[in-house]
Amino acid sequence: MTVTTFFWFESAAEEAGQRYAEIVPNSRVLGITRQADGSAFIVDLELDGQRVTLMNGGPGHPLTDAASIQLIVDTQEELDRLWDALVEGGAPGPCGWLTDRFGLSWQVAPSVLMQLMAGTDPAKTAAVAAALRSMSKIDTKTLQDAYDHA
Repeated sequence: MTVTTFFWFESAAEEAGQRYAEIVPNSRVLGITRQADGSAFIVDLELDGQRVTLMNGGPGHPLTDAASIQLIVDTQEELDRLWDALVEGGAPGPCGWLTDRFGLSWQVAPSVLMQLMAGTDPAKTAAVAAALRSMSKIDTKTLQDAYDHA
């Protein structure tokens, strides 16, 4: 059995797949199934080990933030690089979410966020949650400061 995340695009699956493979480390386009006219129909890619399929299916099924790709990173530098590249031509959202130029939603979050939110002190985790809600792109220092000073 193979489990693959699948997204329906109107017509930009090939461009999106190429861009995602360039932005996300350890990623590549695995293959493109073309229609009779040469245009891409199915784009198979691997994003850091995760299989993803993009399909050009035409209009009628727009992408929404009900489905997203989550990237958990270890450093602020990597978070900044990924966020800035993915949000280019798209729109920032709250709490580390963004919509890219193709309409796909992403969450770019630091691994430290999960550690801070899993803490046993309710006041500290509440302070981290409040700090997170005030952000679009996540700043790890701000989260750590909220935790440390709660």
